[in-house]
Amino acid sequence: MSETLVVNEIYLSLQGESTFAGLPCIFIRLTGCDLRCSYCDTAYAFTEGKKQTLADVLKKVRALAAPFENFKSQISNLKLPLVELTGGEPLLQKNSRPLMQTLGDDGFTVLIETSGAHDISQIDPRVHRIMDLKCPSSGEAARNRFENIAHLRATDEIKFVIGTREDYEWAKTQITAHRLAAICPLLFSWVHPLAPAQQTLVLKQVPAGLTPISRKELAEKIIADALPVRFQIQQHKIIWPPAQRGV
Repeated sequence: MSETLVVNEIYLSLQGESTFAGLPCIFIRLTGCDLRCSYCDTAYAFTEGKKQTLADVLKKVRALAAPFENFKSQISNLKLPLVELTGGEPLLQKNSRPLMQTLGDDGFTVLIETSGAHDISQIDPRVHRIMDLKCPSSGEAARNRFENIAHLRATDEIKFVIGTREDYEWAKTQITAHRLAAICPLLFSWVHPLAPAQQTLVLKQVPAGLTPISRKELAEKIIADALPVRFQIQQHKIIWPPAQRGV
């Protein structure tokens, strides 16, 4: 297997988000992203990384997963640990697709975190696609590829990262306009403020005139409006320092 990927890091941790939150997960963070969301906490992955063959990536994943082979999960017959491709934007590298296929062939439960700006239709159907719809405060809402919605399945998830009241109202509008609740689970993820070490001038600025929303206010709005969504906080930022890598 001579194909290569540019990899930022591979590590074992706990899944901090999505409906899989709390489960052991191997993260394959790929280098490169063509968006610059205002709240991005992994800007280091825009450029940092080393070329690796798919064979070497698979070898590392299998080694990290080996200690779990003696335990059988009773959670929906999942094979643990999970394996997630993240970034950066994994779909910018064409060899992310054969990697996901091989991981699926190995029996892993595979997830991908993608910005929603790229075509998801060619991803192996066994993969759980966690796709963003970028809200106004991201500065990248114009990049949303709404054509992707037609390709989503019940095993996928849509994530709205919400940092302002305007983001919340925008997300509500999209849920109704596209009947998203009938397609797959919906995630409302509160924007955790960036630590000083995560702040960089390459990120977009939050557009002027938007009103920040606290996590308490976001939770209370979801309850008051009876929204069919899952409120989530990035668990890894509560367990470890928010700027710590490899967790």
